Amino acid sequence: MAASMCDVFSFCVGVAGRAGVAVEVRFVNSAKGCGLFASVFIKKGETIFVERPLVAAQFLWNALYRYRACDHCLRALEKAEENAQRLTGKPGQVLPHPELCAVRKDLHQNCPHCQVMYCSAECRLAAAEQYHQVLCPGPSQDDPLHPLNKLQEAWRSVHYPPETASIMLMARMVATVKQAKDKDRWIRLFSQFCNKTANEEEEIVHKLLGDKFKGQLELLRRLFTEALYEEALSQWFTPDGFRSLFALIGTNGQGIGTSSLSQWVHACDALELKPQDREQLDAFIDQLYKDIEAATGEFLNCEGSGLFVLQSCCNHSCVPNAETSFPENNFLLHVTALEDIKPGEEICISYLDCCQRERSRHSRHKILRENYLFVCSCPKCLAEADEPNVTSEEEEDEEEEEGEPEDAELGDEMTDV
Repeated sequence: MAASMCDVFSFCVGVAGRAGVAVEVRFVNSAKGCGLFASVFIKKGETIFVERPLVAAQFLWNALYRYRACDHCLRALEKAEENAQRLTGKPGQVLPHPELCAVRKDLHQNCPHCQVMYCSAECRLAAAEQYHQVLCPGPSQDDPLHPLNKLQEAWRSVHYPPETASIMLMARMVATVKQAKDKDRWIRLFSQFCNKTANEEEEIVHKLLGDKFKGQLELLRRLFTEALYEEALSQWFTPDGFRSLFALIGTNGQGIGTSSLSQWVHACDALELKPQDREQLDAFIDQLYKDIEAATGEFLNCEGSGLFVLQSCCNHSCVPNAETSFPENNFLLHVTALEDIKPGEEICISYLDCCQRERSRHSRHKILRENYLFVCSCPKCLAEADEPNVTSEEEEDEEEEEGEPEDAELGDEMTDV
């Protein structure tokens, strides 16, 4: 059952700054399914579209470790200086140019019942209208026996950082349907995301939960059912339906990253300064990131994931002509052209990060098979088809040193803000 294009495009909040739509969804083939194609000429550097997710949720460990984000749009809530102080572990850390911090604490509001925080009244109302009435625990927010808290604790016990998904994304899907007047419309929208075979779904769940995934999946299903059962979605609560739902968020969840400090750095980069002042500011920022790396490691952002209908139609290429980012410091996804794109040309992003894209064809295929269950046939892979199917010694050494980082790449690449 397909959602109408009107339903799909209603979640695009801007399309290349034009009155018309710059993209269209087309069926490609049985292996790829649908793809996204340019309907007009798109220039390099142009924003192709901006999309808000059907649902989004912060990762649970990320929230537990005090990465404070709006509970609806994931906008970072800390001031840039507060963010720097926490990440460096230095309470006295001071940032120059504090006026460049865009965080507006005077606009923040919390839910009057459970006290979760939002960046604005608009986000608080949007969450209440879509799903929060069902999910609000009221005064039981910190009660470990509340059904939703039991579900979240069970999830944290089986899915550790670096996180790639959240059980609360599934919870918000159910809550959205429970609250909706037009339940069928939302069910149609969620059904847009690709379906996998039973064996493929098991591989994805195994990737998310580890070797004991069958027992863990059944525990999560039981807790999920106790907290959220909805008759209109009864299939989602069966063992097969729950596994399919898990696979859906595992393969379609787009990573979201927000950071008030990153926004401040971008604002600093845009300052017009004397050469000496620029050199001093750049040196300060370089040292700041070194201090953060020493204290916190790679976990800099408020992190979560969301389901984006149009973005999920973008197929992978090892030589992408577009990329995703979150420049507004919230869950609004921007897709930007990396080169000129002609009308009728497919818009492709990469599911691999920059370093992974430079690895051998064999290594790229290994990551894509393990995490996305397909074999890439992009122009780069076809051109390298005669290369030996072995991983280079240099890449094997990197994998040993890094502990097979691709295991953490189940969701689409999280683009820095």
